[in-house]
Amino acid sequence: MTYALSTIWFERQRFLPAVLAVSFSAVLIAVQAGLMIGLVSMMSVPVDRTRADVWVGYPGVRSVDLGRPIPARWTSRIEAQPEVERVEPCTIGFSLWTNVSTRDAPATPEVITVVGSRLEPDSLGACEFLHNDPTLMAKLTEPFTVAVDESDLGRLGIRGVGGQAEAFGRRVRVVGIVRGYQSLGGPYVFCSNETARAMLREPPGGVTYLLAKCRPGTDPEVVVKRLEKYSQLTAFTADDLSARSRKYWLFTTKAGIAVGFTALLGLLVGAVVTSQTLYAATAASQREFATLRAMGIPRWRLKMTVVEQSLWVGIFGVILALPLSILLASAAESLGTQVRLHPLVLLASAAITLVMALASGLAALRSFQGVDPAHNIR
Repeated sequence: MTYALSTIWFERQRFLPAVLAVSFSAVLIAVQAGLMIGLVSMMSVPVDRTRADVWVGYPGVRSVDLGRPIPARWTSRIEAQPEVERVEPCTIGFSLWTNVSTRDAPATPEVITVVGSRLEPDSLGACEFLHNDPTLMAKLTEPFTVAVDESDLGRLGIRGVGGQAEAFGRRVRVVGIVRGYQSLGGPYVFCSNETARAMLREPPGGVTYLLAKCRPGTDPEVVVKRLEKYSQLTAFTADDLSARSRKYWLFTTKAGIAVGFTALLGLLVGAVVTSQTLYAATAASQREFATLRAMGIPRWRLKMTVVEQSLWVGIFGVILALPLSILLASAAESLGTQVRLHPLVLLASAAITLVMALASGLAALRSFQGVDPAHNIR
């Protein structure tokens, strides 16, 4: 065991606040980053959990939920591409939900995100939950029937299946509940294309997106680049539109900036506490360091000991932060909030925390100004 590590062990009460500060910073960075990724990923759900390879919409679409109507007749332009196997419409947009199933419903309408798709076993626009529940998919083929996520029942003012509401004057009925489709904006409401057009008051012959499935072994990027010659539309691969939607909600809506600022604040607090704790521990050990100097140990070796101590403090803090981050993420998800602790997020938070701990150790070296062999005979 090295001198630095043994010092931490025998003086653990002195170094424990530094370890806890580092752990707090690592937990805050990891959870905040996972929360940010989870929140913005909610807005790309209509893309991520469908089977389309290419999405075609109105020029300048910034997010999947911000599409505008395009003519359905443009289907022929997409079907003309040799890589395309089939094309189908999809209707996505905002509407107003007014609950009429209970007397205690809120008077203020709720903004919802309507997602209409073709409801067949091979549908490109239907979410995976509907593909896994053919009975619910069949129910949604009935006019003015919808499905909502169970986490949004309270926001929509309904108790479950059988609830009724009005959307722009159209009476709709809830016939099913889906799970895992929370939304950062308006709650997702899934239905058929026909019901969606009525709820959104779309003009006849218009759709929001045209979805294409490419033949096996072909590259969707080729189709997207070839469709660029049509200035009236914009084509995206599913991955591109998903990333575009997340970036819009991350940077344009300032949601990511707020979360990032909170994580930065935690990092600064952890850095200050760690630096001051290491400084106090080093200052308290001046007599021991002075003895080592009198024994001929060079000053640079003693400084390296302090830096090594800061590294071990960072390592212990990260080890403690890992299970705490997973526990907090699980608790947040049980409350209906998605926290995605991707391995890269955990690695990045650990690396940032270790760098912060090392920087704190370097800042604590200023206490060496008073280390002198004569210190022990004063």
